[in-house]
Amino acid sequence: MTTGAGSEQFTRPRGRAPKRVVLLGATGSIGRSTVDLLMRDPESYSVAAIAGGRDHAALARTALAVKAEFVAIRDEDGYAALKEALSGTNIQVAAGREAVIEAATREADLVVSAIVGAAGVEPTHAALSLGRAVALANKECLVCAGAPFMRMAHDKNARLLPIDSEHNAIFQALGGEDVSRIEKMTITASGGPFRSWSKEAIAAATVEQALNHPNWAMGPKNTIDSATLMNKGLELIEAHHIFGVPAEKLDVIVHPQSIVHGLVSFADGSVTAGLARPDMRVPIAHCLAYPERIETPAPRLDLVALGALTFEKPDLERFPALGLALDAMRAGGGLPTVLNAANEIAVEAFLSGRIGFSGIAAHVADALEAALLDGTAREPATVEDALAIDHIVRERSRGALAMNQASGMLTLQ
Repeated sequence: MTTGAGSEQFTRPRGRAPKRVVLLGATGSIGRSTVDLLMRDPESYSVAAIAGGRDHAALARTALAVKAEFVAIRDEDGYAALKEALSGTNIQVAAGREAVIEAATREADLVVSAIVGAAGVEPTHAALSLGRAVALANKECLVCAGAPFMRMAHDKNARLLPIDSEHNAIFQALGGEDVSRIEKMTITASGGPFRSWSKEAIAAATVEQALNHPNWAMGPKNTIDSATLMNKGLELIEAHHIFGVPAEKLDVIVHPQSIVHGLVSFADGSVTAGLARPDMRVPIAHCLAYPERIETPAPRLDLVALGALTFEKPDLERFPALGLALDAMRAGGGLPTVLNAANEIAVEAFLSGRIGFSGIAAHVADALEAALLDGTAREPATVEDALAIDHIVRERSRGALAMNQASGMLTLQ
């Protein structure tokens, strides 16, 4: 997937005030694709604020490129370098957790939430609390705290636009229809790099192999989630909250070509689907311009050239992480929060070589069982409750992984 800014410029009618945008997670893959689109139409968009995690150099380059008014870096150690890089400009610079929240709450027409992980929950919730329209690419907001998030969006009449290609495809396929008339919502999975691998080969997979996604260019955490198929479980939990559809009406199928991203089956037997080439600029552009449309440089879909589209059922024996996510979604309560936190820590451990690939799902299963036994899996009433559960599970997960590594239990898993 191409994310570099190009020279073409796509403009909307003159005389209309630029749409003010806040971009959280500006240096990640979604952030870079968003920047690409913003730079192609500088007359239609102005950037009120951007925020990033640790990469002060990339954040400074981005701030200059999009002419941001305010820049926040979460890692306070990067403040001095960021400030120096932007000296001589009118760009305001701040650092730390509160600075990211300040960026999220700047006056804007749209907040693009693309911070990966639980770090994106608090600033996104702060934006929603002000009634901002939010284009959501952060899975954790709805997986960790779906019910409180959706209550806030409803109470503040804040529009939530899904950036994930699957949810965006479903949003478009729905076409404003009453969800009570839906028989089934289906999201698709590419199957990741291990779609045709045996269970034994998957268990022995290396980090390099797991990061070699056949269709999408994503950050490492999302790419590993795609390899385990955990990402599809997280996306089903998101869909449950975004669209208000019960778990029993949600489904996932494997579609290796990544052309059909989501399908909606209605009570009359008709099915609508969202199709596009695998390029995240397509759903991002839909959210940026909504309810209008803008051009993008994304490759156009040619079904004749493709020749065939194939579909298959996911194999829960080879990909147990998806089964764990489905169980957590159906059980509800705080289990999705536990699932997400434990998965993030397990993925970190795999990426750093401390556990094997199959150890990811094994660790998540242990964390879910422990949470059920001690009451950690209670229903979070607020975002603060959800973050508290998240914190407990992360600390417990780090401790368990460290203990098991010290005893040698996880080295071969």
